[in-house]
Amino acid sequence: MAMLKFERILCPLDFSEYSARAYDYGYSLARHYEARLYLEHVIPALPLLYPEYASPDVVNEIQHDLAANAQRQLEKMASCHPPLAVPVELIVKEGNPADSILTSAEAQAADLIVMGTHGRQGIDRLMMGSVTAKVLHRARCPVLVVRRPAHDFVDPGAKGNSVRLHKVLFCTDFSKTAQGALPYAISLVQEYGAELTLLYTLDHFPQSGWQNSLIEARQRLESVVPAASLKSDKVKSTARIGKPYQEIIQIALEDRTDLIVMGVHGHGAVDGVIFGSTTNRVIQLGPCPVLVVRS
Repeated sequence: MAMLKFERILCPLDFSEYSARAYDYGYSLARHYEARLYLEHVIPALPLLYPEYASPDVVNEIQHDLAANAQRQLEKMASCHPPLAVPVELIVKEGNPADSILTSAEAQAADLIVMGTHGRQGIDRLMMGSVTAKVLHRARCPVLVVRRPAHDFVDPGAKGNSVRLHKVLFCTDFSKTAQGALPYAISLVQEYGAELTLLYTLDHFPQSGWQNSLIEARQRLESVVPAASLKSDKVKSTARIGKPYQEIIQIALEDRTDLIVMGVHGHGAVDGVIFGSTTNRVIQLGPCPVLVVRS
């Protein structure tokens, strides 16, 4: 299997604690892969935010001040880490945040978007931030979503190589969609000398023959990773019965997983407005960042 590398990483920032955390991950991955890193801040259109300030002169003045302040904040964030092998590029735009991020990803030919999302309270706690959900829904490249992980694989205070990626969990249902996400998991494991866990979840409990179903699943898992890609001692397989999101989260907790890699189907599969989707639940409730790869 050909080695996959990240060469252009887009990291949208809204200067919240969530996006600042995502920047730590974006920087660390860019450093390790020697990738070009784009830091972007999008200023929402002022007429929508402040309709009382309809005067073009007032709008232009406020817009200029916001853009200048955003540029300063991006420069300050970029200066918090040592220079990368490839220079960091700063982007300040005005418009709809999700649309602007997607446009930038296309314009810069980004092969990875790294962004933060927030958790909510009560009944909304499983809903992603609307911008993150829209980007996941429409991005053509993989998206690494960082919430507030219980277990990090980067040290935000480190000045050197802050990546310490030891364990990657790859979730598969043996579909072409899942197989399409596998090269990303393998790449990360190869780059960092990490361990890879393959997980298959049988989402119903058969009345009979479930032992055979699990045995067959484990046998299939053994052939998922091409033999030449990883050493056998770097790969383990497990098959479980239960709700997929619960089993994914449980094994991530048990193994102290650093990163979960999930392949999802195209249009609609990771739409944040779909309450209770497996991907959405894993992102919001899981203990570590999630790399989402669309078919």
